[in-house]
Amino acid sequence: MKTSTSEGKYGIQWTAQNQLDDLDFADDLALLSHTHEQMQMKTASVAAVSASVGLSIHKGKTKVLKFKAEYNNPITLDGETLENVESFTYLGSIIDEQGGSDLDVKARIGKARTAFLQLKNIWNSKQLSTNIKVRIFNTNVKAVLLYGAETWRTTTITIKKVQLFINSCLRMVLKIHHQEGISIYK
Repeated sequence: MKTSTSEGKYGIQWTAQNQLDDLDFADDLALLSHTHEQMQMKTASVAAVSASVGLSIHKGKTKVLKFKAEYNNPITLDGETLENVESFTYLGSIIDEQGGSDLDVKARIGKARTAFLQLKNIWNSKQLSTNIKVRIFNTNVKAVLLYGAETWRTTTITIKKVQLFINSCLRMVLKIHHQEGISIYK
């Protein structure tokens, strides 16, 4: 991979001394570059090095996401234009052209809500203790919710959305109706 991504010449600045050229995990690859020309060279280089070892790039699965790009020139691979997208999923996290995490947070809340609703029988069970229900919530719902959270931009709005979801789930688990509330002064 190092050979095909220009050996650190055309990545994005990561630290004072280092550039990040690509993100690799198994057969998933995300190339990073500042300019259209650099990205075109990287794409062609990765394709050539891959072909030299018997691998091919699936053009239908290959997408281009531009962040604050001045030009809208297409990136091509073997003469074919690669599809431009506004967002894509990489290792389970949604990356968008705004560079934010709003879409990913929304998707994670949706997946966690689905996991929570699938466990409705557990939340309604009279045989399970509250402690067990909360542990099940933490391992089966909260884990789904917070997957990839370390990559989110932590804004006040994001924190509030996540906390609101957690609180509403726990109110249902603990059978606390919103109107009753809980007072710390009781």
